[in-house]
Amino acid sequence: MKEFSVLIGGAAGDGIDKASLVIADILNRLGYYIYIYREYPSIIRGGHTFSIIRASESKVFAHTDSVDVLLSLNKETIETHIKRLKPVSALVSDPEIISSELTTLGADQKALAIPVATIIKEEDAPPVTSNSVLIGALAKVLGIEWRALEEVFRVKLLKKTEKNLSVARRGYDAASTIFDASDLNRDSLPLLTGNEILGLGLVKGGLNTYIAYPMTPVSNVLHFMAANADNFGLKVIHPESEIGVILMGLGCSYTGESVAVGTSGGGFCLMTEGYSLAAMAELPIVVVLGQRPGPSTGLPTYSSQTELGFALNAGQGEFTRFVIAPGDGEESYFWAQVALWAAAKYMIPVIVMTDKNLGEGTYSFVESAVDNTVVPELPIRERKEVFKVNSYEHDEDGITTEDGEISKVMQEKRLAKTGELAQELERYTQVGIYGNLKSKTAILCWGSNKGVCVEVARAFDLKVIQPIVMTPFPTKQLKAAMAGVEKLIAVENNATGQLAKLVGDHGFLVDELVLKYDGRAFSVDDLQAKLATTLGGQSQ
Repeated sequence: MKEFSVLIGGAAGDGIDKASLVIADILNRLGYYIYIYREYPSIIRGGHTFSIIRASESKVFAHTDSVDVLLSLNKETIETHIKRLKPVSALVSDPEIISSELTTLGADQKALAIPVATIIKEEDAPPVTSNSVLIGALAKVLGIEWRALEEVFRVKLLKKTEKNLSVARRGYDAASTIFDASDLNRDSLPLLTGNEILGLGLVKGGLNTYIAYPMTPVSNVLHFMAANADNFGLKVIHPESEIGVILMGLGCSYTGESVAVGTSGGGFCLMTEGYSLAAMAELPIVVVLGQRPGPSTGLPTYSSQTELGFALNAGQGEFTRFVIAPGDGEESYFWAQVALWAAAKYMIPVIVMTDKNLGEGTYSFVESAVDNTVVPELPIRERKEVFKVNSYEHDEDGITTEDGEISKVMQEKRLAKTGELAQELERYTQVGIYGNLKSKTAILCWGSNKGVCVEVARAFDLKVIQPIVMTPFPTKQLKAAMAGVEKLIAVENNATGQLAKLVGDHGFLVDELVLKYDGRAFSVDDLQAKLATTLGGQSQ
């Protein structure tokens, strides 16, 4: 099989996330590139949660709606997702769950009734090991040798390993082979979430301190940094609130440390006064801003691209802003380093934008695909005398002033950084270009939509244009990318076309909008159908 997708679903608390990672590790071991899409409710137990694990011979960054295998821990999973099954596919579940669905399956949609509950009872195993039964059955369905599963279990399931293996073996023996997921005989790659990759980029860039209050979708940046603090030589701090986060971050920055803080939109609302303080006091800091649907609490565990306008205009007053929106793990790794360097050199606050889809998605990370443009080392801030900071207008020595002429000079000094930064950024690829470079029709996208847009563009033979730096706006590079384009279609996860408005402000007209704002990311199938409608025809 060149490509296939597996959906595993159940209730929150059933261990779906862990199970999906184990499945991904097994397929990764066979040499497949992996992408995992996750959906879960904002509750600890109950509700419906699922993951789609997509495996491919080529690198993938997005999920498909249709799946080859559906692993169900409860009836709700079947009722919700049975429509996803491909014409040739398999449904795997306990016979009590699966029985009523047999009449709805097509001729080549196989139902495999695996006695999960019986196996768990006979093996005296914890209920959560039901996942292992299904994973064992999945391995047999895909034609994967038992040895591959066993090796992954012994590495990834360190608690109750033998019990998990015993129930998985029974699931394996109870299933039958339907597909052939051949061993590709390629080295496996690191499987990391976008948040973990971004964290590694910050560490690579010279980060000293990471401070955050846990807030979806960037909570696991904090968890990842804390778990590896000793290995990375980091200080990782969890204050009492987002206001505490930004102020503590500025305090650490004042001492000369390289600092990043993490939050989502609601938390960044609380940080904006401190964000403006960073600009006035010229204290370098990087803000990792994870977008999710709003307003207010919105859909706290779902995804969106609704905070671009907020990030571009956050904080009172006029000052140099540097806002970056990487589109995949490799870009997150690279631009996190650029963010730290720019913050330190120009003594400004920097925002790195991500979202739930990018941050919590799991990818095969290819370090060789990271931009190899050299990022300068962080400048050393020498303190030969007292260094004063001030939230009030002040002179070059940090002394408070209300003098008109001095105020004018200092304002011009702060704003002059924009032009200087923009000139230095010219050495980096700030606008990605993909697909058919000669196409007269182009997709305009940003952030986590990069992957799905690049994949779908192949079906329509289109160009893809992806701004990464949002401000200082890379007008020159975008103009070059737009050469020969007669029709521009913006694809965004929001209801108002925020990137379309931004490029419009710089003289680039968007002809069509393809928007999605239900809290879910575009799937390959979904975007392909929407683009077919927009283009007035089918894919090639």
